[in-house]
Amino acid sequence: MPVAYDPATALVVVDLQNDFADPAGSLHVPGGEDIVAGVNREIERALASGAFVAYTQDWHPPDMPHFAVSGGRWPVHCVRGTWGADFPAGLVVKGPSVRKAQGPEDGYSGFTVESVPTGERAPTGLDELLRSHGVTKVVVVGLATDYCVKETGLDGIRLGYDVTVLRESVRAVELEPGDGDRALAALRAAGAHVV
Repeated sequence: MPVAYDPATALVVVDLQNDFADPAGSLHVPGGEDIVAGVNREIERALASGAFVAYTQDWHPPDMPHFAVSGGRWPVHCVRGTWGADFPAGLVVKGPSVRKAQGPEDGYSGFTVESVPTGERAPTGLDELLRSHGVTKVVVVGLATDYCVKETGLDGIRLGYDVTVLRESVRAVELEPGDGDRALAALRAAGAHVV
């Protein structure tokens, strides 16, 4: 059953960037390239109903504690100003983008970042942007289910939004088999709608 969009709803496209969505990307999410067409359809449906569309992007410096070369978990990815940080050429972009993790922080959630050295959390500006447009409901699509989609959805719930995640328009990294399903279960348990 399709989501009903209205002017109080925002479609948030999470980290649909080349390094995740393209098979040539440094942190390719399996099947990430397959969701672009479906996300585009949701963007057009949302805009046609007066909903707001926003995007998030990892926008990392070239050297940060998040990367394996500096002791973190992930290969170097989404370095600001590179092809990997760009949106896929086929993605419809009709709204503002909130760029996150621009310093020494993890930026799994579209709403908040967490400093790796100190653990301190700070807002990204997404919450302020959505509230300035009268948004109370958030529909989440993008990459990856088990990290940035999950954390964006959970933060959205904590901030008081009615959150829906579109199962067909997300994909998981699956560092451990089943991570994607566990992420969706955690979202459901927190009160999100997974459709």
